Amino acid sequence: MKIIIALLIFSAIILFHELGHFLLAKMNGIVVTEFSLGMGPRLLSFEKGGTRYSWKLLPFGGSCMMLGEDGSEDTEGAFNTKRPDQRIAVIAAGPIFNFILAFAASVVIISVVGYDPAEILQVEEESPAAEAGLEVGDQIIRFQGKNVDISRDVSTYMNLTGVAPGEEVQMTVLRDGKKEELSFTPATYERYILGFTGVYDQDRVQITNLVENYPMSQSKVCEGDYLTSINGYYFKSYEDWSNYLAEHPMTEEPVTITYERDGLGYEETLIPKATTSMTMGFGYNVGRVKTTAMGVLKYSFIEIKYWIKTTLQSLKLLITGQFGLKDMSGPVGVVDIIGDTYEQAKSEGILMVVLNMLNLVVLLSANLGVMNLLPIPALDGGRLVFLIIEAVRGKAIDREKEGMVHFVGLMLLMLLMIVVMFNDIQKLF
Repeated sequence: MKIIIALLIFSAIILFHELGHFLLAKMNGIVVTEFSLGMGPRLLSFEKGGTRYSWKLLPFGGSCMMLGEDGSEDTEGAFNTKRPDQRIAVIAAGPIFNFILAFAASVVIISVVGYDPAEILQVEEESPAAEAGLEVGDQIIRFQGKNVDISRDVSTYMNLTGVAPGEEVQMTVLRDGKKEELSFTPATYERYILGFTGVYDQDRVQITNLVENYPMSQSKVCEGDYLTSINGYYFKSYEDWSNYLAEHPMTEEPVTITYERDGLGYEETLIPKATTSMTMGFGYNVGRVKTTAMGVLKYSFIEIKYWIKTTLQSLKLLITGQFGLKDMSGPVGVVDIIGDTYEQAKSEGILMVVLNMLNLVVLLSANLGVMNLLPIPALDGGRLVFLIIEAVRGKAIDREKEGMVHFVGLMLLMLLMIVVMFNDIQKLF
C-alpha cells in the first residue's frame, strides 16, 4: 500500500508540473507532440488533437514534448518560432504549477488543523531569557536577524544553523501589539555524550546518525544499528534511553552498550566525551491553532514561503559542505519516507493519513518547484537562463551549443541521481 501511495503522490506532483508546461504551450499556439507520465517504453497511449497522451513504464518523471523545442524547427507551431516572453512563460509554468499545487494542499491542511504560531509558552525562572524580559505570551517575529512567521521558522533555524554556546541571541517579540527588542546569552553547561541520534522504531531504538569525532563514530557501531542496552539496562524506546540518562548522567567513566545488526548482538565499551551544551531558557509553541478564512489563505502562502526558504537553506548548506551527498534523498529515499509516514499515521485514522500525505505533497512539490528553477542545464531554470539572455541580446544563442550544454547537464544529473539512489538503498539495508 505504501508504495502505491508514494507512486500516486509522485504522479500527481509530476503530472501537475507538466500540466503547467502543457497549458501554457497550448495558450501560446505551440504544438505539443506528446504529454506523458513516467519514462521509458509506453504502456498505454492515445492521440487527440495532434497530441499523444502516454503512460510510460518507469513511474518517475514525465514530459511535455513540444514541436521544435530542442532544435531549429521553424514550422508553424514550433516552440522556437515563438517570442522569448512566450517561451519563458511556457518553461516557467511547470515550477509555478508546483507552487500552486503546494498552496492548494496547504489550504486543506490549514483549514483542518490550523497553523503554528511562534508563541512563548514557558520561560525558565532566573534564566538569561527571563532576565532579558522575555514573557509567556510573547510572539516571536524575528530571531537572529531572520523574520519569523511560524514556530517552524525558529526550529528550522536551530536545526540547520543553530546557536553556538556563548553566542548572543537577538529576538524581536510582539507583546500587546508592540515590538520588544531582546538580547541575551543562553546559559551553558558541560555534559558527556556518546555522539548519536536515534529514533523509536518498532519497540527498538535505531541509530540514525553518528556525530563525527565522538566515541560512537569511532567504534564499530554503524548507522542503522539498533541500540538495546547501556550498562545492563535494557530499553524499548528512545524515551527509555532519555529517562535512563536523566537519572544516570554520563561522566568520564566508561559505559558498556549492546546493539543489534542483522539479528546479531554486539557489545562495545565506550568512554563518553565532554561537550558544551546550552539551554535557551524558554519554550515555544509547536502545536497548531485554528484561524479565520483569511488566515487560512495568509498562512497557506506562508507555508509555501517556509518550504521554499528551507529548501534554499538546505542547498546552501550542501554547497558549503555542511551537508553531504549522504544527507540527500532521491526517489527511493522519498518512497521510504512516505511509507514510514503512512505507517505512523494509519493508526490515527484516515484523516491523519490524508493530512500527512498532503503535507508531503506540499514539501515535495515546493521542493521540486525550487529545484527546477535553479540555473542548471537541462532543468527549467537552465532553459530560462538561455531564454532571458536571448530576450536581452535580441538574438538566440546557437541552438546546437545550447543543446550540448543541456545534454551535458542531463548526463551529470543522471549520474547524481544514480549516486543518491545508491545511498538511499544503502540506508535501507
